[in-house]
Amino acid sequence: MLIHPWDAPTDDAEWQGWLAAHDFGQLAANGPPGEPPLVQPLHFAYDPARREAVTHLARPHPLWSALEQRPAVVLSVVDDYTFIPDPWQAAEDQPPEHGVPTSFYAAVQLICTAHIVDDPEEKAALLRRQTGHFQPDGGSAPVVAGEAPYGRLLSGIRGLRLEVRDARAKFKYGGKRSEAVQQRVSARLAERDGPGDAAARAHQQRRLARAERPTEAPGT
Repeated sequence: MLIHPWDAPTDDAEWQGWLAAHDFGQLAANGPPGEPPLVQPLHFAYDPARREAVTHLARPHPLWSALEQRPAVVLSVVDDYTFIPDPWQAAEDQPPEHGVPTSFYAAVQLICTAHIVDDPEEKAALLRRQTGHFQPDGGSAPVVAGEAPYGRLLSGIRGLRLEVRDARAKFKYGGKRSEAVQQRVSARLAERDGPGDAAARAHQQRRLARAERPTEAPGT
């Protein structure tokens, strides 16, 4: 993923906060020699303190043999995307039809080492972490190895811990353009109000506001 300086996150907190609210992505793994990569859409729970994401898949899944041979994987998440027409992007001294269309989006890629979890107690703990993330208010029985209602189902799945080795993040919201052009695009997004427009506009305004904050002088 190409990340220009104006699209880079301002700090780790920016992409980590975004990822906490975007917990569905695609896990990409190398397939057997001569075969294409395997890509699996899935929910996951990311823990920045532990620097890992956890998930699980059905035991018959073809991904397992690939992970056992080559555990290096990428967890990719893309959202808050929308299309920007060319007239919106034209510079102040250009005619509208000379603008360049583009896509706005946020993306995070976690480069991970996959660890397969087969121990029943460890799988139960992993699932409790996932249910705690997705159902913080409860509403379901606890997952306990060997106990109803979920204990007998643990044999049908394998858990997966994704140890994060590196992260790549990108917030592509017109940061290369002048503030006047960015504000024009934000206004057009508000007018159009299509799918993804409100989220894209919020990102653009947030990053504009952060760029405008005064920098403290050394020693202050």
